[in-house]
Amino acid sequence: MSETLILTPRWGTKDSHTLASYRRDGGYAALAKALAMAPSAIVDEVKASNLRGRGGAGFACGLKWTFLPKDVRPRYLTVNADESEPGTFKDRYIIEYDPHMLLEGIAIACYANDIHTAYIYIRGEFKRQAEILEVAIAEEYQAGILGPRLLGKLDFALDVHVHRGAGAYICGEESALLESLEGKKGYPRLKPPFPAVIGLYGKPTIINNVETIANVPWIVQHGGAAFAALGVGKSGGTRLFCVSGHVNRPGVYEKPVHYNLKRLIMEDCGGVLGGRQVKAVIPGGSSAPVLTGDEIDVSMEFDALKAVGTMAGSGGVIVMDDSTCMVRALSRISKFYADESCGQCTPCREGTPWMEGLLERIEHGLGVPGDVDKLAQMANNIGGQTICALGDAAAMPVQSFVKKFRAEFERHVTERRCPFGDHAWGKNQETREAVIGGVTAQV
Repeated sequence: MSETLILTPRWGTKDSHTLASYRRDGGYAALAKALAMAPSAIVDEVKASNLRGRGGAGFACGLKWTFLPKDVRPRYLTVNADESEPGTFKDRYIIEYDPHMLLEGIAIACYANDIHTAYIYIRGEFKRQAEILEVAIAEEYQAGILGPRLLGKLDFALDVHVHRGAGAYICGEESALLESLEGKKGYPRLKPPFPAVIGLYGKPTIINNVETIANVPWIVQHGGAAFAALGVGKSGGTRLFCVSGHVNRPGVYEKPVHYNLKRLIMEDCGGVLGGRQVKAVIPGGSSAPVLTGDEIDVSMEFDALKAVGTMAGSGGVIVMDDSTCMVRALSRISKFYADESCGQCTPCREGTPWMEGLLERIEHGLGVPGDVDKLAQMANNIGGQTICALGDAAAMPVQSFVKKFRAEFERHVTERRCPFGDHAWGKNQETREAVIGGVTAQV
């Protein structure tokens, strides 16, 4: 198995974020090579690379680029840096340590698709990262890489702008991102039409994740076939896995896209804290269905994880040991999705707070017989019933947690308490009822 690194080899140097450092390490050689190629040949290389979107959906990047209508101008590129999925923290590192790799990928993608304006939509909380990008972009304008002549050589104008969001998770959804970028409320759009046809300002728009675009320079420099060979099947290259939770060495790990999940946890991350056992793992960010500790000996490739009932998602690996209360963990996840629902669709707007409330009730020993079935029913009534995927993102954790750990949920109900310990606000039922603010009456 190849251990070739594409995204992270420069991250140990203090000045890796600067243009001078990037150029010392061969930066912009890929763009120079691309400018000597036909735009269609660049698209063909990206298609041959089997590069799949690293933002969550895993759609083939090169294929997405071919969806642009041939005769409509202007076109736009929007880079999704609204990294808000719990458990995911890899795009911010690309921006912090290697912003010029991202910007070179943007320049190549724009040249390949005849795009002259690109936007980086960045999470509102990423103030420092946004400032790093602004400085890097300013360096490129000063060096003549961006502006009226791409790389100072070609009569191809390209402007890149950074747009900061306002801290809304829903704007990570591509069409809500476009609404926000246009100055409107971040409500997801009905699809079709898809953004490649009618996107930003009603014009054809490509939307790619930060990590996806950051792979493009390597693909152009070394060839699509070389990138594909680093992966397996329909999934090429390496990807960044963000590991958090009960491991000895949490962090961002670059590995082949089909790397083994158990090996990542037990070898690369040094195993579980205190020598405890793995109880559960969420492999692709908080919306991905959970795996039990017995199910983690699996490839993290998109289709391999799909085959075992979960998804690769954004690469956010959350590890939970055998001291974890799964009801409590799910309650926190459900609270997040209830808070972040935009409220446009009734199943999501009404259903996510109901799931949150019912989980609070079960967790704090106030559940009654039938509550676990009701929780699963709520999730089933939300999944697949909303305009965007947030309804699915809220429903899938509930469905999988209840399926995999139902006995633990039932035990909370029958024992009228959390078997993993009481919370800091007290042991008596009256205190618990006061804390959750009348949830029993609401659900």
